[in-house]
Amino acid sequence: MKDLQEFLRNSQEKEDTVYLDVADPPCKRIRLEHGEEGADDLNHNGAIPSAGDGNSAMESSAVKVCNVCLGILQEFCEADFVKKSPLFRFVSDLLSSVAIENLTALVKSLFEVSVVFAHPETDEECHFLATACPDCFKPAKNKQSVFTRMAVIKALEKIKEEDFLKHFPCPPSSPKNLCDALEIQCNNGAVFVAGRYNKYSRNLPQTPWIIDGERKLESSVEELISEHLMAEFKADRRPFAIELVNPRRIRFTAEEMRRLQQAINDSSDKIQVRDLQLVTREAIGRMKEGEEEKTKTYSALIWTDKAIQREDIAFLDDIKELKLDQKTPLRVLHRRPLAVRCRLIHTMKSEYIDEHHFRLHLKTQAGTYIKEFVHGDFGRTKPNIGSLLNRTADILELDVESVDVDWPPTLAD
Repeated sequence: MKDLQEFLRNSQEKEDTVYLDVADPPCKRIRLEHGEEGADDLNHNGAIPSAGDGNSAMESSAVKVCNVCLGILQEFCEADFVKKSPLFRFVSDLLSSVAIENLTALVKSLFEVSVVFAHPETDEECHFLATACPDCFKPAKNKQSVFTRMAVIKALEKIKEEDFLKHFPCPPSSPKNLCDALEIQCNNGAVFVAGRYNKYSRNLPQTPWIIDGERKLESSVEELISEHLMAEFKADRRPFAIELVNPRRIRFTAEEMRRLQQAINDSSDKIQVRDLQLVTREAIGRMKEGEEEKTKTYSALIWTDKAIQREDIAFLDDIKELKLDQKTPLRVLHRRPLAVRCRLIHTMKSEYIDEHHFRLHLKTQAGTYIKEFVHGDFGRTKPNIGSLLNRTADILELDVESVDVDWPPTLAD
């Protein structure tokens, strides 16, 4: 036992002697669990230095200097100017904080500066990609060059590594010419306005009804609401959403939004708006993500060509989760792509009126074409009320009773 202990002790001394002569490899991430005070005492390996470590202060301060940023700025500026520049200090501190604390630099603002650069050498470097991946570079009417950012990224993801190395030097050569700034634009970021509305006219479409350049109806919900928003925000409008592009004003108080809501309501007796508020782009995205899960409740007044009795429509009340296949309706085919959409009728409840009329209350999946579900749209919606009753059916009135979605948040009066 004594011999074994002596052998282990001698082996440990030899290992300690070897390790004293070899520098520790740098760690992948500097440890920060010691807090702000301890962060200044870490050496370059992320360990707490001993009292006799005289180089620790120099090593700690060296980490705070961003060599990449310094090199870029010194390329175009005098050295004294760079070191004294507030921009340099800001960028270097920002990058060093990212490197030390593993943070993500996020600077969000509604003010945007867009700069368009041109660099002929960059286009030339991409030419071999067009040869290797021709299907990634397709000309477009509104694009000046086929070498767009997305096209190049798609080609780089597709090309094989060995083919890339054959045509492109690695590391790449330094550029010979500077890029040129072609265009600089300063804009305010888009502002999104949300709310809830009630529609009090069956002759008022949701969006402008224009076919072959001819307006079919005088106005729409979109126009009645957005015209006041456009005047208040002084912004350009994009279709299909109330998104105000490059508004001159980006901040409104709750009282100003209430006054704007009242102005919209006073402008027409066909709609009423409530809960008008500013929302974020992310909130709009979350609303769209849940569109397929939303449900709507309708009330439809239906006519039939053949006489009906109460027992003829009673079976509709027992139908649950009825699956529909709906081709794009003929009435919207001019503005919607041709497709077959699968939709659900969750529940139905019939209300007999007379031999040729009954009212049907429906709870459906959002996006269901109710009119087409009633009359069948020449067989483009299957099944439909006409096929279920084995007679011709048509819809006379359609009211939306509720939209089951808790968005945007309800505002206190």
